Amino acid sequence: MDINGASILVTGASGGLGAAMVRELAERGANLVLSARNVAVLDQLAAETGAEVVVADLANRADVERLAARAASCDVLVANAGIGSDPPLAELTSAAIDQSIEVNLRSPIVLSNAYAQARIAAGKPGQIVLIGSLSGLAASPGTRMYNATKFGLRGFALSFRQDLDGTGIGCTHVLPGFIRDAGMFADGDLDLPPGVRTKTPADVAAGVVRAISKNPAEVFVSPTELRLASTLGGLAPALSAAIQKKLGVADRV
Repeated sequence: MDINGASILVTGASGGLGAAMVRELAERGANLVLSARNVAVLDQLAAETGAEVVVADLANRADVERLAARAASCDVLVANAGIGSDPPLAELTSAAIDQSIEVNLRSPIVLSNAYAQARIAAGKPGQIVLIGSLSGLAASPGTRMYNATKFGLRGFALSFRQDLDGTGIGCTHVLPGFIRDAGMFADGDLDLPPGVRTKTPADVAAGVVRAISKNPAEVFVSPTELRLASTLGGLAPALSAAIQKKLGVADRV
């Protein structure tokens, strides 16, 4: 899909990665609709880009439904919003579990399904971009809910893409690795093992551009070795856990 002139809704637009996406898409001529909870940051981005603002909390189901209705008339849906920072195991509550599932998994599924149904009914093409993570490929200690929701999102994205074949609606899953300067990894101030490389918010934005323009099944935004390690983690989880234990990953989270 051509980004220039396209109407694009971006959730989680007030975060560092979301803002990088927004600015890149604006430079390419997109007409943007920005959604998040942080009104001040949304208004600042809107002033920069001429975007429309829709304030929404994706843990609130009524807000999700309202946002889905707005997305229906957009050419592209970028479901970027997410939360991480799992609490320690002893502090994990039912409320925290529910919030992770609502924001990271249920809301992008609901938005994607409603968007696709509306576009198909209107006979119009569209593109869905779901922002996942390499945490959807391999598990790590201390991130049980983030892993659970990102594993689920990847499964949904790849299956939904097949269901949409021939409808004119594309679906791409974008998988960032460790991103410096912005996003959950940067905000968490984690100590990576020696030699682990990172990418930038601009790299994630470029991945979103590729997803919209080319409609591949997946876009990886990570160094090759990290992607390979994550793939190995999915194929051999016991070996991956042993390696992470030896590297002291649990102590670094």
